[in-house]
Amino acid sequence: MPNHFHLLVRQKIKEGVHHFLSNIANGYAKYFNTKRHRVGPLYQGPFKAVYVETDEQLIHLSRYIHINPVVSDVIPLEDLDEYPWSSFPAYLGKVKSSFINMSSVLSHFNGPSSYRNFIYDQIEYAKKLEQIKHLVLEEV
Repeated sequence: MPNHFHLLVRQKIKEGVHHFLSNIANGYAKYFNTKRHRVGPLYQGPFKAVYVETDEQLIHLSRYIHINPVVSDVIPLEDLDEYPWSSFPAYLGKVKSSFINMSSVLSHFNGPSSYRNFIYDQIEYAKKLEQIKHLVLEEV
């Protein structure tokens, strides 16, 4: 995504995700600032975390992450299977990854094509929700 990223990670030690994301964000900010001869933060605020409590929540969160570039009009639907800034091509078996553990998600499906169908099943609905979410008035 042009202005944010999504990670689906499993925490193995207390505060592990917090330290991991802090290291990534701070390391990238130092790299970027050095390369561009600038100072200051790159990100608007702290990261947001969602605690995944069920397998159903896990697979739906995975779908949300994978369809986000299409729903947000970053890429056209026909590019989703090959989008290089997503783990989705790895889930489909199109690219190899040594650091993505897909078994937690793919174990709920009868292979990559079944997972792909699950992902594609909600894209149009999610796009409609994206279009109307800006019409909803939030309570102040």
